[in-house]
Amino acid sequence: MPKIDRLREFIGAMTGLVQDRGNTESKILAPAHALLGRLVAEDDWLPDDFAVPDPQRYRQYLLYCDPLTRFSLVSFVWGPGQGTPVHDHTVWGLIGMLRGAEHSVPFHRAEDAKTLIPGPRATLRPGMLEMVSPTLGDIHEVSNAQADRPSISIHLYGGNIGAVRRHVFDPATGAAKDFVSGYSSDKMPNIWQTH
Repeated sequence: MPKIDRLREFIGAMTGLVQDRGNTESKILAPAHALLGRLVAEDDWLPDDFAVPDPQRYRQYLLYCDPLTRFSLVSFVWGPGQGTPVHDHTVWGLIGMLRGAEHSVPFHRAEDAKTLIPGPRATLRPGMLEMVSPTLGDIHEVSNAQADRPSISIHLYGGNIGAVRRHVFDPATGAAKDFVSGYSSDKMPNIWQTH
């Protein structure tokens, strides 16, 4: 049985954090980084229903969204060979690796402001975290680093990421296309479960 109390404690701490500090990137990223780091340091709390891969594409399960949409917590489940297009977030975000490994490639605009240039690929392993934001760098591409099994990362965003209007990019031309990701399921974990 998953130790759902770890998730409940994270939600309580994160709610208190945004209540005390607000949701601006400069005030929230460092303490939220510490909270997410503690959550992904243990792999005994994620309910099985939110760790199921899909054979066709990655899944994005909503674990919690603050009622005032100040933050959301999502499990991303990557099947073998699955990844995202080049995309942005438009809000601050933290990615914590829970199981497996994923590759992340940042992109920045070339001097001509048209094409996108890839940066060095990073590989996240369990317990490692990465930050994205409009200030720090918001465009990247993510993929499962394991060819033979799923990987799971936990993402914390400064808004309801499933409802945020974002962009996917063609790296060769820099052309952007709007999208709203939504979620892979219409249910969330019962954080009050005691058995």
